[in-house]
Amino acid sequence: MAHMEIVLIRHAQPEWDRADVAQVDPGLTPLGAQQAERLADRLSTEHFDRMLVSTARRAQQTAMPIIAALPGVPHEDRQWLHEIHMPASWQGTPAQEVTRALHDARFRPRDQWWDGMPGGESFEDFHARVTIGLRSELAELGLEQREDGLWHIPANAPRLLLVAHAGTNSVVLGALLGLEPEPWEWERFASDHASITVLRTVRIAQSYIFSLQGFSDHGHLPDAMVTG
Repeated sequence: MAHMEIVLIRHAQPEWDRADVAQVDPGLTPLGAQQAERLADRLSTEHFDRMLVSTARRAQQTAMPIIAALPGVPHEDRQWLHEIHMPASWQGTPAQEVTRALHDARFRPRDQWWDGMPGGESFEDFHARVTIGLRSELAELGLEQREDGLWHIPANAPRLLLVAHAGTNSVVLGALLGLEPEPWEWERFASDHASITVLRTVRIAQSYIFSLQGFSDHGHLPDAMVTG
């Protein structure tokens, strides 16, 4: 019987502001680096056929110890896994101004949420980028979704490890679970830093669906190291 798992990793804690200055493409904090090491230890005994990594610095740095812990697993970067792009003009802006802009944006009318932040990537474009990239990736592996939403899964389907972001992973979850998109996907699937989420195919009606088997698992982190 065919079977497939997709394991989604959210990057470790990023350094969004450095000396009170905003960073658009941050690396990890010292705590984030420790989270990534513990995550790598957790994954080191598991089998994966392929690893895909977001091009964002925080995901790349999270992936580094995982790659070292899984030396036989092929890994490739994927731009479609990148989190929604914030305005480039935020780089170097006082962090308080960015925090205020994000806070105020939460109170926008629903239709304005689809536009994203002014000067950044719209949610519509972000959602399209991720879902098109995901479906293209799966199609290359022989996975096909029928018109009724059920999936054909080949017998040799690989176990995939994706190192990405809260927003990206939320869009992947929504797409594979058959949910209508919302411009606040991050809130529907709020995962912690360096956490593990698992999707597994389940046999249904002579085809397959994707089933959520585990969400935001951070058992490899002590309570004092859990951030979100």
